[in-house]
Amino acid sequence: MNGIIPESVGQLSALVAADLSENPWVCVVTESHFSNLTSLIELSIKKSSPNITLVFDVNSKWIPPFKLSYLELQACHLGPKFPAWLRTQNQLKTVVLNNARISDSIPDWFWKLDLQLELLDFSNNQLSGKVPNSLKFTENAVVDLSSNRFHGPFPHFSFNLSSLYLRDNSFSGPIPRDFGKTMPRLSNFVVSWNSLNGTIPLSMAKITGLTNLVISNNQFSGEIPLIWNDKPDLYEVDMANNSLSGEIPSSMGTLNSLMFLILSGNKLSGEIPFSLQNCKDMDSFDLGDNRLSGNLPSWIGEMQSLLILRLRSNFFDGNIPSQVCSLSHLHILDLAHNYLSGSVPSCLGNLSGMATEISDYRYEGRLSVVVKGRELIYQSTLYLVNSIDLSDNNLLGKLPEIRNLSRLGTLNLSINHFTGNIPEDIGGLSQLETLDLSRNQLSGPIPPSMTSLTSLSHLNLSYNSLSGKIPTSNQFQTFNDPSIYRNNLALCGDPLPLKCPGDDKATTDSSRAGNEDHDDEFEMRWFYVSMGPGFVVGFWAVFGPLIINRSWRRAYFRFLDEMKDRVMVVITVNVARLQKKCKWERRQHGT
Repeated sequence: MNGIIPESVGQLSALVAADLSENPWVCVVTESHFSNLTSLIELSIKKSSPNITLVFDVNSKWIPPFKLSYLELQACHLGPKFPAWLRTQNQLKTVVLNNARISDSIPDWFWKLDLQLELLDFSNNQLSGKVPNSLKFTENAVVDLSSNRFHGPFPHFSFNLSSLYLRDNSFSGPIPRDFGKTMPRLSNFVVSWNSLNGTIPLSMAKITGLTNLVISNNQFSGEIPLIWNDKPDLYEVDMANNSLSGEIPSSMGTLNSLMFLILSGNKLSGEIPFSLQNCKDMDSFDLGDNRLSGNLPSWIGEMQSLLILRLRSNFFDGNIPSQVCSLSHLHILDLAHNYLSGSVPSCLGNLSGMATEISDYRYEGRLSVVVKGRELIYQSTLYLVNSIDLSDNNLLGKLPEIRNLSRLGTLNLSINHFTGNIPEDIGGLSQLETLDLSRNQLSGPIPPSMTSLTSLSHLNLSYNSLSGKIPTSNQFQTFNDPSIYRNNLALCGDPLPLKCPGDDKATTDSSRAGNEDHDDEFEMRWFYVSMGPGFVVGFWAVFGPLIINRSWRRAYFRFLDEMKDRVMVVITVNVARLQKKCKWERRQHGT
């Protein structure tokens, strides 16, 4: 349904529940739409699209004729002020004002309504102020205050809460030490992107039903506590971008349901615990930007569902285990900035996950990936990223064969010790957008097949020993920055100042041909220009005297008459001879 909501809806006095969700309304809702809805207890107007086309325009002193218990307004314009008409709604159990463009503080009268809430969702607004501890909730209630401007200490909510979402705010201070005792029924705890500090409380060990623990992008410090036993349903642990230190607890290997382990951006040290091999259902394994060391464990290859393996910026050494090649679903492999050595496993081109599209990707977190020479944050489109980054290690040998990775978008093998030629079949990576082979010891020419990489937008081949002429067709016409090819002393051609053999001759011949073409064009132009005056001069030189002098004119036309008579006599005589000859020949043959 589209268009406007008719005001006649407001006359349905017996209406108990109104659900107008998932319709592209383009209208303004006023008091008239609710004028006689005295029986209404449930109102829902929401849509999955964030685009707002429905606006509430009611007087701040309006008193609704109903008492709602269920209110869900999502992607509707209620702001900028907090809706004052809620002052009379003291029977609410569900309140959803999601993406309502409210940029106000929640008034005190709302906190004093003495509500028993099942769901409180004020997410995706610009609400500010502190959140009091006076709210009461029913069993298994949900609170979502995400993506606002709330500040102050961590709010201490009810014992009955099952889900608490506070991400993208400015809450500060520590999580209370008795947090696990006061909220033991939590299953979802998401407080990322705040300014919380202190240590992770040990009391969280008492929250046995936890399924989702996301505390990333805060200022937590200290070691990761031993809180992992008796959590059979925990599938996501995201502690990224804090200041956590110490080793990864081996007890995390008891999390048999773990799918997402994100511990990047901390100060963790030691080796990857062997016990994590029990977490065979992981989709994301991100321990990047820490101080971890030791060899990469071969048992990683047993995580058959792994989509993201990110161990960048640590102190791992040794070889890349060939078992990595068995990760058939992998579409991001990031081992950059370590001390890995040896050659790259020749089976790397068998990562079939980078040749097929992955459509069922459930993690909706944010991940930083180096793409096109920049570190970009991916969230909802993360499943589209296909990347291999082995840069800044001590890898050697020839470049790995990766021609089968048809969906590969980023390949970064820079700052290693690779030798030999760039393989000719690299041109088969049709979706490659970023290619960085800089600071290696590669030699030989740039393969002509690379001109078929029409999606390529970032290229770096600097600091190698490449030779020959730089290709000039397709995408290479846009790579006009000389730094792309810097310190390849035997490379020549644009955009480098060093010209290839024969370029000068070709330039001279081209210049000479251009000059000749210019001369021919100049001569033709003057030829056509001179035709007009030449015709005029020639015409009057011949016919001018005939027009002016009568005796010349008579003599001229007499000459023409005589010539005409002579020609006619010659033609007549020759025709008569020809006819006579034909008659004689017919007589000779008796015909």
